[in-house]
Amino acid sequence: MKWTENAWKEIEGIYTSVTEMPFNQELMSGTLSLDRFRFYMQQDGVYLAEFSRALALIAARCFNHPYTLDFIRFAERAVVVERSLHEGYFRQFNVTGDAEASPTCHNYTQFLLTKASLDQVEVAMAAVLPCFWIYKKVGDHIYQYQDGKNNPYQDWIDTYAGEEFGLLVEKAIEICDDVASRCSDLQREQMTKAFVMASRLEWMFWDSAYQLEKWPI
Repeated sequence: MKWTENAWKEIEGIYTSVTEMPFNQELMSGTLSLDRFRFYMQQDGVYLAEFSRALALIAARCFNHPYTLDFIRFAERAVVVERSLHEGYFRQFNVTGDAEASPTCHNYTQFLLTKASLDQVEVAMAAVLPCFWIYKKVGDHIYQYQDGKNNPYQDWIDTYAGEEFGLLVEKAIEICDDVASRCSDLQREQMTKAFVMASRLEWMFWDSAYQLEKWPI
């Protein structure tokens, strides 16, 4: 069995919880409050800047693997394509100014940057995979079950359920399976731990947007 197949089994409960949480249920129905979606998009903008840095760090450390250009392209995708989605919504909903990272956003981005900088590069690859894979699965789920009637968040749904993003996700999965096949059992275990932790942080990111999370002090 491929590493990603085993890794996904470890997070099936997390993924189900993500699809059932109020944020994504209301996004699917188009009833998510504008304040919550604005907060989410602002935090996602902060997140993507750091996520792209993590991807670039991984690209720089791929000297034992032929995937440098792939991670450079992943970083470019995070900066260019998803930023364009954000900018469209920022104009539509009149969102201005830079946001401070929420506690959850800060925790998640620092986790990824630490993995990308200090851990074995294969573990870093596993840590960034949930951001690709879970988003694609959630996008497909919402696209499949939405009623399709004037959803104000349709562009978001179409982006993550789209073919272009799907090809990116397939490549990220393929890379993780390839590098895992050359790792020891202990190394694959560390990859899985990073994958599970990042998946938990994905759940927390959506929940923090629904809660309009703020720093306690």
